[in-house]
Amino acid sequence: MRSALLVLALALPGILPGTAGAQVFLSQQEALQVAFPAPLRVERKTAYLSPRQLDAARQLAGRGVPVEGGVVTYYVGMRGSTPVGVAYFDVHRVRTLPEVVMVVVTPDARVERVEVLKFAEPPQYKAPDGWIRQIEGKGLDNRLSLKGGVANMTGATLTSVALVNASRRVLALHRVIQPLAAPAAGAR
Repeated sequence: MRSALLVLALALPGILPGTAGAQVFLSQQEALQVAFPAPLRVERKTAYLSPRQLDAARQLAGRGVPVEGGVVTYYVGMRGSTPVGVAYFDVHRVRTLPEVVMVVVTPDARVERVEVLKFAEPPQYKAPDGWIRQIEGKGLDNRLSLKGGVANMTGATLTSVALVNASRRVLALHRVIQPLAAPAAGAR
């Protein structure tokens, strides 16, 4: 009986989806510290999208880019009273397993950086840092696509699609939410 329990204990991580082989590179807190190092401070905010805003985000993201949730949590990096960027965390499936990324958007609505926090697919399908850098600096236009300014990864097409889609989704939500817009007069 004891040996059967040992075998089960050793096999269990391989049975549970996303536990065996999942590579965790950064926690959410560590990723935010990378994006907004001290002395910058980070403000956590939440946007509740109306059905109209959700439809607008879907339209902006483009065909084939799913935009599901109407509740979006984001993190604004601040230097004093000046925003320096906004970080979003995106969880999506690559093939059958999840990937978690942080996409940081500049005040002028461009991708500043993409950090992979967790990748559960086999390690050979993870995007190398050099490939990810080609997304940085891009805005929500045709250059942020695999048919535009982003080269596909041979042998890891699904990873390429997932990261480009995550970046487009974040930029679309960013444009709809407008987290850095000045509040209207009288608004609190």
